[in-house]
Amino acid sequence: MVGKIILVTGPARSGKSEWAENLATQSGKSVVYIATATENPHDQEWQERIQKHKERRPQDWVTMNVPIELAATLIDIKPNSCILIDSLGTWVANFLEEDDLNWEKTLAELLEAVSGVEADLLFVAEETGWGVVPAYPIGRKFRDRLGTLVRQLGAISDSVYLVTGGHVLNLSVLGFPLPPAKS
Repeated sequence: MVGKIILVTGPARSGKSEWAENLATQSGKSVVYIATATENPHDQEWQERIQKHKERRPQDWVTMNVPIELAATLIDIKPNSCILIDSLGTWVANFLEEDDLNWEKTLAELLEAVSGVEADLLFVAEETGWGVVPAYPIGRKFRDRLGTLVRQLGAISDSVYLVTGGHVLNLSVLGFPLPPAKS
């Protein structure tokens, strides 16, 4: 039996994480919070962001720091729990040095792992493609990789939420999925 897959997406500071945390709490299941960020003691502002996320989490949630091995971690998750992964943008950023071939392999491994998880999965992902095309290669690589991942994950999700302007839209109810992307 496969668990539910839920994708929560939106722009920066929109409330994506709070909505996902709310959904995790409402699940009534034990929650495992998978943080994809790597702490950096030399970046005070980054540390403050991480600390705010930590302070919002209920104390009974288990937290795992998984900046790279997300697929392998999901394979080992116990059924009948709710797994909140925050965030896919940070996870993708951790792979920007990977060449395209290795990235495609990493992406395929993640999507394969997701399809076999018996726990509920809640993914938080940033929407980065709503502005201009970045003028530098690494920015375009990040935007394209994250956009592709969000689209592929959205295609297999039971529910997709867009959080923007302090409001939540259930895209699974309001919209309909695109046909699969052509290679």
